[in-house]
Amino acid sequence: MSSKKILFMVEVAVFTALALILDLLPAFKMPNGGSISFAMIPVFIVAFRWGLKGGLLTGLLWGILQMAFGAFILHPYQAFIEYGFAFTALGVAGVFAKPIQQSLKDGKVMKRLTYITLGVFIGTGLRFLAHFYAGIVFWGSSAPEGQPVWLFSLIYNGSYMLPSFILSTIVVFFLFIKQPKTLLQSA
Repeated sequence: MSSKKILFMVEVAVFTALALILDLLPAFKMPNGGSISFAMIPVFIVAFRWGLKGGLLTGLLWGILQMAFGAFILHPYQAFIEYGFAFTALGVAGVFAKPIQQSLKDGKVMKRLTYITLGVFIGTGLRFLAHFYAGIVFWGSSAPEGQPVWLFSLIYNGSYMLPSFILSTIVVFFLFIKQPKTLLQSA
């Protein structure tokens, strides 16, 4: 096995574990699931270093670990949407890996910020859509009386996903400004 492949597997494993640990230490936790934390950042780091494959794999493994560590599962389909799909979707940010790495080589900081923001936005947006849909289908009974279920899901999931998007964008960008070589694979 090549050293690059071994490095890939090690980084995916380490950053998946880091995502789980950071998820256990949220800045703010919602009453029925969801939190504002640094937990998505490791998935974005892998996605921007290794591309789509690394990001998707890290997100999927994080979702599986969340289920193993006591996720609240109402239905197998809900588990697939909120843990399988939602966390895997974060890795879609990896489609911007090459432009981000190229902007680093070219020294174009604003271009790097733009691609990082787009990647984090798309990954977080897809995760939000999964939780939004699950909120309508599976968590609708939690909506206050008289409030449309879609509005309840939008407000509930948006209240932690929007701050998580902002937090992740800022931290990932500053990480790659202070330590730009972390974007480049060393093997």
